[in-house]
Amino acid sequence: MSNIVDINASLLNGRGRAALARCAALGVIEGGLDRQGPRPFPFRQSIRPSGLLVGFRCNEMLGSSPMRMRAAYGLARRANSGRHRTRTTSMDDQTAITSDSIAVDTASPNWGPDAPRGGKTVMGRILKEKATVPLFLAQTLIKSLRDVGYNHTTSALCEHVDNAIEHGATEVRVYFRQSSGSGDKKQTDVAVYDNGHGMSPTVLKVAMAFGGSMSYGNRHGIARFGMGMKTAALSMSPVLEVYSWQEREAIYSMTLDVDAIGKERANLVEMPDPSFLTALPSEIVTLFTKLMSYPTGRAEQDLAVDGESSVAELLGSHGTVVLMPDCDRLHYAKAKTLVDHAVKEMSRVYRRYIAKGLKLYVNNRLVEAFDPTYSMSNARHVRVLEDLGVSTKQSTLIHKYDVDVLLSEGSTETAPITVRIYRLPIEEWALLSRKTRRNDLHVFDGLTVSILRNDREVFAGPMTNLTTRHSVTNWYRIQIEFSGLLDEAFGIAANKQGVRLKNFVIEALKEKIGDDISTINDEIKRYQSQENAARAAGRVSTSETKAGETDRFQQNLMPDLSPEEEAQLDANLRGLVVNLRRDGETEEQAFDRVKRSRYIIVLKHDPYWPFYDVQHKFGRVIMTINTAHPFFEKLYDPLSKMSALPVDADTEEVTGLQEVNEGPIVALELLLLSLARTQSRLANADEDAARMLDNMRREWSETYRVQMN
Repeated sequence: MSNIVDINASLLNGRGRAALARCAALGVIEGGLDRQGPRPFPFRQSIRPSGLLVGFRCNEMLGSSPMRMRAAYGLARRANSGRHRTRTTSMDDQTAITSDSIAVDTASPNWGPDAPRGGKTVMGRILKEKATVPLFLAQTLIKSLRDVGYNHTTSALCEHVDNAIEHGATEVRVYFRQSSGSGDKKQTDVAVYDNGHGMSPTVLKVAMAFGGSMSYGNRHGIARFGMGMKTAALSMSPVLEVYSWQEREAIYSMTLDVDAIGKERANLVEMPDPSFLTALPSEIVTLFTKLMSYPTGRAEQDLAVDGESSVAELLGSHGTVVLMPDCDRLHYAKAKTLVDHAVKEMSRVYRRYIAKGLKLYVNNRLVEAFDPTYSMSNARHVRVLEDLGVSTKQSTLIHKYDVDVLLSEGSTETAPITVRIYRLPIEEWALLSRKTRRNDLHVFDGLTVSILRNDREVFAGPMTNLTTRHSVTNWYRIQIEFSGLLDEAFGIAANKQGVRLKNFVIEALKEKIGDDISTINDEIKRYQSQENAARAAGRVSTSETKAGETDRFQQNLMPDLSPEEEAQLDANLRGLVVNLRRDGETEEQAFDRVKRSRYIIVLKHDPYWPFYDVQHKFGRVIMTINTAHPFFEKLYDPLSKMSALPVDADTEEVTGLQEVNEGPIVALELLLLSLARTQSRLANADEDAARMLDNMRREWSETYRVQMN
């Protein structure tokens, strides 16, 4: 059974047509909208299996009213879900559908105890009275945006510095003001001042709105999304105050207060008009005139206002102050830590702008540009090296590439990126003290790859899918520069925290720079090996030392030297050194090493030898390992390399292979030295035992060779 109703499409406006189409999409009303012109148009209304039906006469009851059409849509939706019953109507029925005939939705939100009260009121109004639902529920949205998530406080503050630079600032000051609160709690206020263009009242009002921006979607600057100022501030404090001016003594201010907005009971929360001030509040003025608690000492702080000038002179005819009072969500609790971290990060993130003349202060401390590639001539590392009298103060550019990258997956358009590879002067800088390399130059901070978007750094750190995990990456840098056109390709988020390179970008980079990266990796490894060999000259190994130190605890002692051997020891050892000298070792270094150690390991290459040989001469147990035997190639050498892997660059600087103090290779060498000691003692005591041990050595070596091959 079904009813047919003729609906004249000409009587419906656009919203009415859309509502009618939604009814049809739900399957309660069958039919479609005739788009070819106004004429009678049939709609088939089907009775659902549950016996539910929606029926109406469109010509007389709905006409062009979108409100009544929405009412019909709501009734149809509930009929389709089986939550509402209505009678079946015939074609002659004239019953109008109004809001009175629609059942009340009894569902209630399951909100937490800290949910904003105003939001609960609005939600109740929507559910019970079918009030208009706003696109954004301000009471809950602003509270939720506090949890957008920044890696640390400095990341959030960079949003404000970005805005300042975007709007022409040449001076930016960041403040962490910490004062004692009630009990042990300290109140921390965070503020950012800039001397940029400032904002008119209307622009300020727009800027305080979420999504409001004068440069939205502009990919040629730093800012783009119209969210940063608000989300960054609210991630630190529940209150955001902004003061901006474009002429002297004409300051406009606005406030976003999470708690106050949460109490609003209006469905649509509108932005108030800015307040007019002739001067900044005293709590802001003191930021410019009084020393911060950190850095300690007047000499370390360059106050914005000195004794001979006034705040009005500093402010000039344009500028902006962003204040986050009484912050409750800071990454660090102490002002010192907040300041030091901000200086460290901002000196690198904004190095290009600082080099161009931007004056950036954190708690009145001037931020000096830090360049992780060590290529800039006016960055901090140059001053450090000048003070030390180092001749080579910058890295060397060894490769530069321009790579065209797709704007996004499946796109046919491309934009260029610039890639530069720099090699650090390892030959000279490796000779500097550990403190200088680690704490002053930060060579071992793992900042192998630096990525800049429109001259602002968005990533600095290791990128092993482009380089390697080896410590050689400490001694070269890769800098990648791109424009905002490639934001999607580089995975740039609205808060500009890090990158998430798409696979097609990574593959394009690998194809372009992969071979050159392999070459520089090998080059630095060779240098490190040479340096390691030079440092090993004259050094007694860990296993040789341990074997000698434990000799006195052995049950069977080695025979002592005769008086004649003692008298001729130096001369005999000098003759012995001829065959025991290592590569890169002087004769004196070799003599000193052999004289200090009673156990000696020697490497020798001979395809016809067993894998080891033992000699006992002048009180020295000499274990010779044959590098031509599979024992060396497949066991000894791999264990040596594995045990001598450089320490992780995050915790220890490395210029070559480190001395091994423990681990598998030391255990293996002690096994061999214990064998050499036992064989030497037994062979010296009995010639038959010596022949038997020599035969065993040869047969064991050959058996092992066959098995290994």
